Amino acid sequence: MKRYSDRISIFHHQFYLFSLIFPTAILSILGNAAVLITSARRHRLLKAPELLTVNLAVTDIGMALSMYPLSIASAFNHAWIGGDSSCLYYGLMGMIFSVASIVTLAVMAMVRYLVTGNTRKSGNKFQKQTISIFIALIWLYSLLWAVFPLLGWGGYGPEPFGLACSVDWAGYQHSLNGSTFIMALAILCTIIPCGVILFSYSGIAWKLHKVYQTIQSHDMLPNSGYVERKVTLMAILISSGFIVSWTPYVAISLWTMFHSEGKDSVAPVVSMLPCLFAKCSTAYNPFVYYIFRKSFRQELKRLRSYCWCHHPEDELPAAEEDHNQWKISVILKSPGEQRHQCITSGGC
Repeated sequence: MKRYSDRISIFHHQFYLFSLIFPTAILSILGNAAVLITSARRHRLLKAPELLTVNLAVTDIGMALSMYPLSIASAFNHAWIGGDSSCLYYGLMGMIFSVASIVTLAVMAMVRYLVTGNTRKSGNKFQKQTISIFIALIWLYSLLWAVFPLLGWGGYGPEPFGLACSVDWAGYQHSLNGSTFIMALAILCTIIPCGVILFSYSGIAWKLHKVYQTIQSHDMLPNSGYVERKVTLMAILISSGFIVSWTPYVAISLWTMFHSEGKDSVAPVVSMLPCLFAKCSTAYNPFVYYIFRKSFRQELKRLRSYCWCHHPEDELPAAEEDHNQWKISVILKSPGEQRHQCITSGGC
């Protein structure tokens, strides 16, 4: 069991457990559970693009529930628990939920880019059935990549610090099998999705800038500059949170891949911090929703009130506020006619 031997000090075990992984697990489970509960309470009012938000919450809470307890138990034990079988399980769950998460973000960015700036009629082209098909394909895609190591292409192994498992990055140097798997994984599950995210949100920012620039030149919407900044900021935060969280881990993994000493080239403590930072991405999105979405805040207040008493009269406003959060309706008037142009960042 030398492969799973303890490689960090007692102090670092306590730091890993009580300062990082345990709080992250609690915040991730509670935050994403709140997103799922509020979505379930108003499921009939959810617009098609919001299903992707729900799917993102599923990936985050799934990772927290399936992986973090084993990692926490190993930290208490001061060594990895379960050997090869639990390491395989941990790596499998990590692959499924991480790939599903980044591909969901990419699809979400693409959908928002396509509907931003369109009229209401064209903005509705993504129906719930279409988004549901996208979500099913996302899970099939992530499951396919997770199963590849079980079929002999690539593999899973322990992280250098000994309290987690993932793709066997060091296998890049040991065989053509490992190197081809890691390169394909990097391109198809990291580089391309990140490229889609960056392109889409850059395009959204440019579309909003041009539209509001036109509106301001006609003195139609005095506060459009503030609205533009708010919508663009939310888009940037949602997309960049995942990328920023995972970038240090990817950097360490690349170093391990190309360095002649493999995993031994990185101190266990140094490899632990990027892994923990990546796990923090599962607790990030609920805070963004809370800051930028009034409907989410309203539903959380209702959930809190349900613990004490029931107020059925408060049920209706959530749909209205969420509708206004994602849609800016600008009335353009000209002599003899009046028409509405719908500018969306999440679908009208």
